[in-house]
Amino acid sequence: MLKIVEAIKAAGGYCLIVGGAVRDKIMGIEGKDVDVEVYQLEADALKQLLGTFGNVIEAGKSFGVLKLRYEGVDYDFSLPRRENKVGRGHKGFQVEMDSTMTPTEAAARRDFSMNSVFMDPLTEMIFDPYSGIADIESLTLRHTSDAFSEDPLRVLRGMQFAGRFNMTVNYVTAEICQAMRREVSDLPKERIWEEWRKWAAKSVVPSTGIKFLVDTHWIYHYPEIWEMSGCKQEAEWHPEGDAFVHTLLCVDAAADIAIRDNLSEDDRCVLLLATLCHDMGKTTTTEFVDGRIRSRGHEQAGEIPTLSFLDKIGCPQKIKDQVVALVVNHLAHLNCQTEKAVRRLAMKMAPSNIDMLLRLIEADHNGRPPLPKGLPDSAIAMREIADVVGVKMAMPKRIVQGRDLMTLGVTPGPAMGLVLSKLFDAQLDGAFTDLEDGLIFYKNNFTGE
Repeated sequence: MLKIVEAIKAAGGYCLIVGGAVRDKIMGIEGKDVDVEVYQLEADALKQLLGTFGNVIEAGKSFGVLKLRYEGVDYDFSLPRRENKVGRGHKGFQVEMDSTMTPTEAAARRDFSMNSVFMDPLTEMIFDPYSGIADIESLTLRHTSDAFSEDPLRVLRGMQFAGRFNMTVNYVTAEICQAMRREVSDLPKERIWEEWRKWAAKSVVPSTGIKFLVDTHWIYHYPEIWEMSGCKQEAEWHPEGDAFVHTLLCVDAAADIAIRDNLSEDDRCVLLLATLCHDMGKTTTTEFVDGRIRSRGHEQAGEIPTLSFLDKIGCPQKIKDQVVALVVNHLAHLNCQTEKAVRRLAMKMAPSNIDMLLRLIEADHNGRPPLPKGLPDSAIAMREIADVVGVKMAMPKRIVQGRDLMTLGVTPGPAMGLVLSKLFDAQLDGAFTDLEDGLIFYKNNFTGE
C-alpha cells in the first residue's frame, strides 16, 4: 500500500486509514478490508491515480467510494464528505464531497468513537479526536457526535458491535437511541438483516448485543424476544432464571460452539438465530401443573413467534427454513432412541440436519448453570444412532427409485409414484437397507409374488 500512499502524496494529497481497520488493530484483531480516506485531492484525480495500480470499481458514486484490490488486500478509498439530513430514514441525506475537510471534521460523521480513530499509513501515528481508544479500552460504545441521531441504522450497528466486541452502551448514547425508536420503520429490511446477520455470524458474546437492545429500548421492536423476560421456568431444570435469562446464556454458549466447530458464517447464523428463538413458544404454553412449572409443546408453539421475528429482521428464506426446523424439533432427542425414529427425525430436520440440531441441544443444556454442560445422554444416544444409519448430516436418500422399478416392468406414472412413496416410508421404518432387499420387499408387498 505504501506505493499508493506515496503516489497520493506526490499528487498533492494525503491519506489516513480509518474505521474498522484501525479499531481492529488497536483491539489486536486481524482485519480483512482497509478503509482509506483521502484529503486534498479531487475525486477524478484520485480515480485516475488508483487506476495505475489496478482495476478500480466505483461503488456508490454519491458516496465517493473507490474499491481497489492491491497485493491481495481489498481497499476502499473515499473522500471526506459532508452529510446534511434532508429526509427520513437511512437514505435521507444530501451528500457532498469536500476534499478540504480536516480529519476531525470528517470523523464527526462516524457512528461510534471507536470507529473515529485514524492512522497515518506512513508513520502509523494515531489520531484520536473523539477519545475512541479510551472507549475501546473500557469496552464502551459511545456516539461520536450529535450527527449520530440522524441515522437509525446506527442503533442496530451498535447491537452487533456490542455482541462482536462484548461492549456496553454509554448512557447518553443509550438515551439518544431511545429517542430514535420510532424511526425503525424507515429502515429497509435488507439493511436490518445485514446488522442482524453480523450479530449472528460474528458475535463472540451475543448476549451483550441483546442487552444493548434492552438498554436502548429497541428490544420493544422484538416482543418475541422480550416477552420471554419474566416467563418462569421450573428451578430444578432451570436454576438460572426465567426464559430470557436462559436464552442469553444459550446464545453465548452457541457462539462458543460455533467457534469450536469452525462453522461457516451461514451456519453460525442458523445456529445463533435458532438458539435465540428456541424457547419463544414458552410465552404461550407455560403453566403451573401438578406443583410444577411446565411448558408442554413449547417447541411446536415456537414456530409462529420464530417466523414473526425472522420476517421482521428480513431473514432470507434459506436460513429461515433451517431455523424453524431446529426450533420445532429441539426436544426431539427425548424420544428418539431407535433407528426408525432417527431416520424420521432426519426427514423432519431438512433443510437443516441432525448435526446442527445436536449443537442447538448442547447450547440449550449449557445455558442452565450451575447444571452440568454438554449433551444429555438422550442426545448422545441419538447421535450414535444417526452415525450408524448415516443420517447425521442429511436426510435419508431413497434406496428404491423409479428406474429400479422400471427394470421390473413397472410403467412410470401416478401409480408408480404412490408405490415409491410407500417404499420410502417402509425404508424409514427399517424394512430394508439396500436395493436388493428393497426390490424383494416390493415384490413381496406390491406384486403378490
